[in-house]
Amino acid sequence: MVVKGITGRYSIARNGVTDSFIFPCKKISIQYCNWGGSSQGIRNFLVSERLNDLAKRYKHIEFEIVKKSGHPVITGWYTNGRNKPICVRNLEPNEIDKKLKLLIDSSGDILRRWTKNDNIRSLNKSVRGIWSPFHAHDTPKV
Repeated sequence: MVVKGITGRYSIARNGVTDSFIFPCKKISIQYCNWGGSSQGIRNFLVSERLNDLAKRYKHIEFEIVKKSGHPVITGWYTNGRNKPICVRNLEPNEIDKKLKLLIDSSGDILRRWTKNDNIRSLNKSVRGIWSPFHAHDTPKV
């Protein structure tokens, strides 16, 4: 059997399969303009101690601050290779804090509506095998 090395910097999170938990969010970049009016809320957020408190609470996440002209954007980078940008122009520091917590708590997957006809998909095969109504026990009728 040939052993392959891990090619990426981060592995895909398969929470629930092993004993350890891997946080999906690995990096958050905060992009803002130093003089633009729409970036006033993000500048007030950065001056306050809220970002330091988040960085202390979530030590596994890398926070990056980028000065760039244009509207302010916060982007979450995830272990599954996806990213989620959120525009935070003209938002207050409380609202920006909520958006950051939304990115931290998110898994990075594409949001989609589940219907009752969707099948459950898994990376692991079932331990019990495929269920069939022919293998079910008869229940006594009362």
